[in-house]
Amino acid sequence: MPTDVLVEARGLVKEYSSARRVVDDVSFAIKRGETLGLVGESGSGKSTVARMLLRLVEPTAGEVRYNGGDLLAVGPRGMREMRRRMQIVFQDPYAALNPRMRVREILAEPFAIHRQGPIESLEARSAQMLRTVGMDNSALERFPHEFSGGQRQRINIARALALRPEFLVLDEPVSALDVSVGAQVVNLLRDLQREYGLTYLFISHSMPLVRYLCDRVAVMQQGKLVEFGECERVCGAPQEEYTRRLIAATPEMPASP
Repeated sequence: MPTDVLVEARGLVKEYSSARRVVDDVSFAIKRGETLGLVGESGSGKSTVARMLLRLVEPTAGEVRYNGGDLLAVGPRGMREMRRRMQIVFQDPYAALNPRMRVREILAEPFAIHRQGPIESLEARSAQMLRTVGMDNSALERFPHEFSGGQRQRINIARALALRPEFLVLDEPVSALDVSVGAQVVNLLRDLQREYGLTYLFISHSMPLVRYLCDRVAVMQQGKLVEFGECERVCGAPQEEYTRRLIAATPEMPASP
């Protein structure tokens, strides 16, 4: 039965060896339609948590609940269907795109894999997704290297949205971009969330960026969740010294032109 909580982590643990626990008993819930920020320094375990939520990495222990159901109990055929409902945008906008494929092929691939409509309609649907992220049809015949970093990330976002998912993991999607270009992409993400009713997990090391985009924030340090709450409360009056250091370490995000 649907609930206000779309995605939930319960006691997630990930060990790569008996001496290396990269995620240690992490629990939180993401409400439908909200943006939860998952923040911490490199190596804090935040990307591993995100991949466990999507079952790109299997947890050593714990539960992942999706819309009230046990995601870890879903078999291969069921996970194929779930992939339509949950997608990820990776940090590096160039590495995430196949350099040998034209944009029309990149954007058509999700439709083809999931058998979403006739081949003849794929280019029109791909063009529609490009327009959704502020690009025009002229991009369809070009290769990834012909675009700027910000444009490549827009293409990645368009591909992630192609199958109309409800949950999107944004894994440091602007950290490889120029600050002003990153601000434009962040504003695009806000607009898309309002238009499509998306639920986001936004991974970052930047507390000011998280404060700008997110409703609530979970702070990770060395695999553990050390602070959690409403963004304005955590960013305005952090309880942990580690959170205060994260806030001090990153400058305020500039206004988008």
